[in-house]
Amino acid sequence: RRGARRGRVSPSEGAAAMDKKVITLETGWADMEAGIAKLIRFLEGDEGEVIGVEQYMHLYTTIYNMCTQKPPHDYSQQLYDRYRASFQDYISSKVLPSLREERDEQLLRALVKRWDNHKVMVRWLSRFFNYLDRYYVTRHSLNKLNVVGIVSFRDGVFVELKKAVKDAVLSLVNKEREGESVDRALLKQVLDIFVELGMGGLEAYESDFEQFLLEDTAAFYARKSAAWITDDSCPEYMVKAEEHLKRERERVKHYLHSSSEDKLLAKAEHELLKVHQTQLLDKEASGCAALLRDDKVDDLSRMYRLFSRIPDGLKPISDNFKAHVQGDGMGIVRAAEEAEKERKAGDGAGGGKKARGGPSTDQTFVKRAIELHDKYMEYVTGCFQKSQLFNKSLKDAFEVFLNKGVAGNSSAEMLATFCNTLLSKGGGEKLSDDAVEEKLEKIVRLLAYVSDKDLFGEFSRKKLARRLLFDKSANDDHERSVLAKLKQQCGAQFTSKMEGMVNDLTMARENHGDFQEFLSRKASDKLALDLTVTVLTTGYWPSYPTADLRVPKEMEAGVQLFQEYYEAKTKHRKLQWFFSLGTVQVKGFFKAKTIEMSMSSYQAALLMLFNANERLTYGEIREQLNLKEEDVSRLLHSLSCAKHKVLKKEPEGRTVGKQDVFHFNESFTDKMRRIKIPLPPMDEKKKVMEDVDKDRRYATDAAIVRIMKTRKQMQHQQLVMECMQQLQKMFKPDFKMIKKRIEDLINREYLERDKDNQQLFRYLA
Repeated sequence: RRGARRGRVSPSEGAAAMDKKVITLETGWADMEAGIAKLIRFLEGDEGEVIGVEQYMHLYTTIYNMCTQKPPHDYSQQLYDRYRASFQDYISSKVLPSLREERDEQLLRALVKRWDNHKVMVRWLSRFFNYLDRYYVTRHSLNKLNVVGIVSFRDGVFVELKKAVKDAVLSLVNKEREGESVDRALLKQVLDIFVELGMGGLEAYESDFEQFLLEDTAAFYARKSAAWITDDSCPEYMVKAEEHLKRERERVKHYLHSSSEDKLLAKAEHELLKVHQTQLLDKEASGCAALLRDDKVDDLSRMYRLFSRIPDGLKPISDNFKAHVQGDGMGIVRAAEEAEKERKAGDGAGGGKKARGGPSTDQTFVKRAIELHDKYMEYVTGCFQKSQLFNKSLKDAFEVFLNKGVAGNSSAEMLATFCNTLLSKGGGEKLSDDAVEEKLEKIVRLLAYVSDKDLFGEFSRKKLARRLLFDKSANDDHERSVLAKLKQQCGAQFTSKMEGMVNDLTMARENHGDFQEFLSRKASDKLALDLTVTVLTTGYWPSYPTADLRVPKEMEAGVQLFQEYYEAKTKHRKLQWFFSLGTVQVKGFFKAKTIEMSMSSYQAALLMLFNANERLTYGEIREQLNLKEEDVSRLLHSLSCAKHKVLKKEPEGRTVGKQDVFHFNESFTDKMRRIKIPLPPMDEKKKVMEDVDKDRRYATDAAIVRIMKTRKQMQHQQLVMECMQQLQKMFKPDFKMIKKRIEDLINREYLERDKDNQQLFRYLA
């Protein structure tokens, strides 16, 4: 029974099965043709309404039934072929004939309209044939129906018209480049057709349009630039070039494909910039050198922006920049040398006072170098956008002229002198603390370009010693600040001694209070004078000549008391006295008035001899002071031949002789109650150079030993090169000096030559 029930058919189902008739291909396709014809009439504007819902359902059902009938009545393949043929027939009968009649811009407008209509037709027909698309096409791995529709337009319309369309588009692009107004929306629509016909790729756009656009672009800018380079100045040319490049970017933004931007700009930049770069930069009255000379900041910024886009485009500009900065720097050097010659000539002609009234040559040179660096550093950070290439050009230019020297003075010495003036009391112009800090920062920045940094360090140490010992430092904070800046620039070793000197002075102030307490406890040994002693650490301070001065008894008592105090306070330390660095306040009781005189310890010791002697010969003074002849001559000259003639000498004159006799000048007077009697300055430069030369020998020895200790053996040339590389941070090493130091180390048995190869050295442990 169950089997009988399973085989039953209801009357209604049976009736439906009997009603379903097979649809023949021709019958079904006749319905489809009617629907397609109505759609075409609608697209052509002959039909007011597109297909309604009932007709759409009928057409869809017709395709469905024709595709689901059992073979041989399954017409899927035939429907797929006729789907394609529908487009081909429409294109050949309607589309192509109408497009062939159009030209130029009208062709483009007609093409856009036909392409929009075609996409509508593809969309409707794809809906009608949707069942075919979902099953038959997928199962047989055929092109989707919308692809078939697009390919039909590409093969039937685009292949024939693409050249005419491309020419029309390029014509409009050229018109726009010449300043005419064009329909950018139309161009965008046309070029979108090129992209859409690529069906996911850009082959059609690139091969059928873009390559011709790039050729046209190159030709257009080749013509334009040839005229501009002849007629326009460099700034005018760059303004035009920048404006046209901007327009090309806008062109891409408005209607070209984004992938064209780099290629399009590369073509334009090559013709506008690369081809004419040398001629443009070298224009005599308006080229790169002229822009730098005339401080045309905006034009230089534009030049950087433009040429930064082409390969190696900035190198010629940076070379021009370097040459210009170097030229300005050498101009400062020449001006300083001329000023120094004039000063010397003025001194020789009796105009020395006038010549010395203004700032010194080295002060002027450093100020102008700072101003020059400020100016061109603004160029680097502003016009050239902090480019490393231009930073290097600035560095190279400053290294050239800052290492030339001026009138026998090195830049290292001049920078140290300028720094000393800033940090000294009464050091010229009055500056705020912030202004001083800024100047110090700029000096340290200039130091980076100086090869002989060790020379700057030694001069700075000498001058720092004088500021600290003679209380000439204007501000302790500035002293520590400049040391911190130098430490950051040159390393901790560079400033370690100077930091020790500053710390010594801090300790000396603390020790002075302890010494005063010590004196108050020793009431029986009360001193006849106020004594301040500064204890210096030998390794930190510059070396000074020692002399066994016989100090006056008033001073000797103070020396002995401090010696006693110091020995009680410290163990295993020995004091060595440098009276040449001391300062004494002496009261002179003259007939007119009492005058307080500030002078060195040596001068005071000499003057106090006249408390017990009315007259003393040169020889007697030398014997009682126990000093060298050159020291005695300097002291006597300062007291008897200079501005303040506290002593009289016989015979009178402007020089001191060994036969001269001296006595106290009771009639001396001065409008001031306090005066300073300076000693004639000693030339410290020679001593500094000797100390630096000695330090360089030590540094070279240390570098060679350090290298050899690590490598054990090295070739001569390799050792020299590595040694120079290590030493050049502080000074410019000399090849001959390194060779001499190697020979010296061989003699001292730190190194040995290989017996078979004289160019090979070995380290001896």
